[in-house]
Amino acid sequence: MAWPILIGQLANVGMSVVDVAMAGHASAHDLAGISLGVSIWNIVIITLMGLMMSVAPMVAHHVGAREFTLVPHLVRQGMWKALGVGTVAMVLTQLSALVFDYMDIEPHVHEVASGFVFIISFALPAFACYRVLYGYSASLNQTKPLMVLSVAALLLNILVNWLLVFGSWGFPRLGGLGCAWATLICVWFNFLGLLVWMRLAPAYRSTWPFAQWEGPHPEKLAALWRLGFPIGVTYFAETSAFGLIALLIAGFGSREVAAHQIALNFTSLVFMAPLSLGIALLTRVGQSLGAGDPVAAKFRAWVGVKAGLGFGLMSAIGIAAGAHQIAWAYTNDANVAALAAQLLFLAAVFQMSDSAQVVISSAIRGYKVTRSPMVIHLTAFWGFSLPLGCVLGLAPQWLPWRPAQAMGAQGFWIALVVGLTVAAVGLLLLLQRVTRSRIQAGARA
Repeated sequence: MAWPILIGQLANVGMSVVDVAMAGHASAHDLAGISLGVSIWNIVIITLMGLMMSVAPMVAHHVGAREFTLVPHLVRQGMWKALGVGTVAMVLTQLSALVFDYMDIEPHVHEVASGFVFIISFALPAFACYRVLYGYSASLNQTKPLMVLSVAALLLNILVNWLLVFGSWGFPRLGGLGCAWATLICVWFNFLGLLVWMRLAPAYRSTWPFAQWEGPHPEKLAALWRLGFPIGVTYFAETSAFGLIALLIAGFGSREVAAHQIALNFTSLVFMAPLSLGIALLTRVGQSLGAGDPVAAKFRAWVGVKAGLGFGLMSAIGIAAGAHQIAWAYTNDANVAALAAQLLFLAAVFQMSDSAQVVISSAIRGYKVTRSPMVIHLTAFWGFSLPLGCVLGLAPQWLPWRPAQAMGAQGFWIALVVGLTVAAVGLLLLLQRVTRSRIQAGARA
């Protein structure tokens, strides 16, 4: 079930890879500006993914219980939630660009970063609605359209980037801002394309959610918020730990920011494999529980965890072996490439922890358990990663203990290794407790 999701997720992140790579070959300042803009964009969209993920386990439970008539109402209410959340996110994202006014960055970098954030903010309502349809489709075991449309959007992104970043075929040369327009166009393409596919495909007819008009229902919206809010906070905790690094190290110059973005961009691409496995695992676990079979749910959960660990080991070896080649694929600046390769070596160290924590947390969400993973992620990333990263990376003078010299991006990436390990261990223990208690509850029933 996961492989079409994987290809679709790789295509989605591939758009970001294309943005960063093309901006890097436009100029180092364009790359730095895009890096700062993308750091905010990633925090926002991944948090939105978490907030909208409440639809997937609820639909999966209905499918497992063969309660297909309840699915359309749930999806319609999910769309109301998405419209509200997407609109608020658009406004907040535009306001977040004000942070660049207080940063010590070059004028051109500031211009690119601010413009990038403003333009792509108009994609957020469409992105939120797309994630609702995404969870609905995956929970019906329909993952092929997610793959096909994402690949088509990637090809469109490459074309629009080439036209606007470099001014090909008579189009204006926009540099890094061309990446923002390409992303905006492709997000709306993904949403509208999936909506049309669902309307025409027979697999969705029995649960087609838009056959009738329905206003917001406070009780169902509250249920979606209760399940989705902790997931959104969880995703925010993790992605902010990565995304805020670009803002915190901006004072070190364009080289540090650009190298960090290269390493982050590539590891985000690799991360799509365990994330896709986690999305499929959430659906399978939820369907098993909806069918009243907690033993099958536990079996599927642990198969997914072992598969995630296996992938983490392979990706660690691959990144460590090809760090320098990966860095040079993004930039022709020798100094940026050298630092990016060092950060990629650190990324190789945390691959198993990163893969494990995303797969385990997805399995736990299949049980509709979201608050405990939220606490674990907040502790790992805001209790360990960010404070330790500030100590190692910034070495503030007022601390009694600090490195002799600020380590910059490297210090933050060392802290990420610690945070991801804490998250993986905590979630592993939680999964053991959740699966055991659900089987015991089923036996008593």
